[in-house]
Amino acid sequence: MRRITQDTAGGPEVLHLEEVPVPEPIPTEIRVRVTAAGVNPVDTKVRAGGAGLGDDMTSPPFTVGWDVAGVVDAVGMGVTRFAVGDRVFGMPWFPRQAGAYAEYVTAPSRHFAHIPDAVDDVTAAATPLAGLTAWQILVDTADVQRDQRVLIHAAGGGVGHLAVQIAKTRGAHVVGTASGGKHADLVALGLDDAIDHHAEEIAQATRDIDVAVDLTEVNGPSSLAVMRPGGLLVCVPSGVPEGLTEQARSEGKRVTDFLVEPDGVALTGLARLIDEDVLTVRIAGTFPLEDAAAAHRELEKGSTFGKLVLTL
Repeated sequence: MRRITQDTAGGPEVLHLEEVPVPEPIPTEIRVRVTAAGVNPVDTKVRAGGAGLGDDMTSPPFTVGWDVAGVVDAVGMGVTRFAVGDRVFGMPWFPRQAGAYAEYVTAPSRHFAHIPDAVDDVTAAATPLAGLTAWQILVDTADVQRDQRVLIHAAGGGVGHLAVQIAKTRGAHVVGTASGGKHADLVALGLDDAIDHHAEEIAQATRDIDVAVDLTEVNGPSSLAVMRPGGLLVCVPSGVPEGLTEQARSEGKRVTDFLVEPDGVALTGLARLIDEDVLTVRIAGTFPLEDAAAAHRELEKGSTFGKLVLTL
């Protein structure tokens, strides 16, 4: 099979194609013939030698990528949820290496869910990591309730635009930061209040926030300043900045780090929302597998609205 690999950490140019044997599933695993693979910021960080995801992602050669959609090609002993020929999507193995930039992937069956008939493979591949991050923060961690005020930083990004919509399904009033050019599209997705982070101070633009989601690594302190006592701040990319836990505690507020996990049950819930047109996954662009480096360059420009996807 073909897969994208790298022999050293570095820029997008280190990504290249190679031929390797097709993997075999062990008991409780399925093998998926990949038709599309999502591209996420964590992919670029791992490629460059960062992200701190563990030993198997610090010593090349390795293959990045976790978002996959495709067709079940083989099943290991004990698998009961899927059969050969089923269309599935998932975020296998995260934060360990999944090797999603490849023609075949093997992983535990419960890291996947069925793709609804009406949902295309590109949309399915764009959903898992971003969708699960948004779901697990807003539903499982924060338990967002009706009429709460939710602040989402980087609302136009892969996670952010899904978080806006999931918070709305919970009945929240959603405030989001994004560049001005993304505001109209975000309002169309349900955003109540848009803040241009290039032109406005957060402390002047909003207040009384119950749940804040910082997807930027830099907005933790400014988020605390606009939160109600008892509010929760979730710091996603790199954990809680030094000193912020103590500051939050002194103000009667809460802060936590977060790392997404594989979750077939939540994926099934996301698939239902997409199938019912409640959740829209924005596709910013597609690239052939062999153009993975170009996809990384595009993502690293920092202006993508939605998700980039590799197609096979």
